[in-house]
This record gives sequence, C-alpha cells and structure tokens, in this order.
Amino acid sequence: MKHPLIKLVEDQIATDAKAIREKAKGVPEVPPFQVGDTVDVHLRILEGEKERNQTFTGVVISKTGHGGTEAFTVRRIVQGEGVERIFPVYSPLISKLEVKRSGVVRRAKLYYLRDRVGKATRLRERKPKA
Repeated sequence: MKHPLIKLVEDQIATDAKAIREKAKGVPEVPPFQVGDTVDVHLRILEGEKERNQTFTGVVISKTGHGGTEAFTVRRIVQGEGVERIFPVYSPLISKLEVKRSGVVRRAKLYYLRDRVGKATRLRERKPKA
C-alpha cells in the first residue's frame, strides 16, 4: 500500500505530463536534429494585425532541457557580427524547423565557435549512413 503523499505526487506528475502533451498538440512535429547541424528556423512574427514569416538560419551550438522545456541555441554571422538566438523547441512561434545539413562534432556544446572567425567556423559535413 502506497503512502497517500506518494499517490498525490504521482498523480500530479501524470497530470503535468498530460498537460504538456496537450499544449504540444498545436505545435508542428519537430524533426530530429543535433548540435552541429545547420538549421532553418521559420518564425511567425506578428506586426500589428499582419503576420509574416521570418527565417533564421544558423548552426545549432547547444541543446538544453528535455520535454516541454527543451530549447536550442542557433548561431549565425550577420554583417561580420555573431548573432545567437535561443529557441524553445515547442514554441508556438516556430512554424517550421528544417535541417539543412549535419555537421561532425565531438562536443555537446560548441561555444568554441564564438572565438573563431570566417572559414574557421565551418564544420565538416556528416556523411549519410549507406
């Protein structure tokens, strides 16, 4: 027989997981991607009453969290300046996520790319398994 407090906590965990699944129903399916991949993040932007799409293309340099709180950081170079954005994976503002190419990396976080300039920031492409 379980202690009533343990039952209460288990019920709470089950309802939280159910709520996360319900929230994620409106969010499009996210393709599998890893750190080192070059991705296109299509964002829905509201300007007044108009809605438009904007694409942010860059290299995934980190992934954090899991489940409903999972997020990833994308880095790109704009006019010689490095720009990083953190996106929640299950954000309703992300309309589509495309993986353009996969890079070969041996680290979970690619923060060392911040110190590199020009062609040194490129990653080798991962060859598809035959």
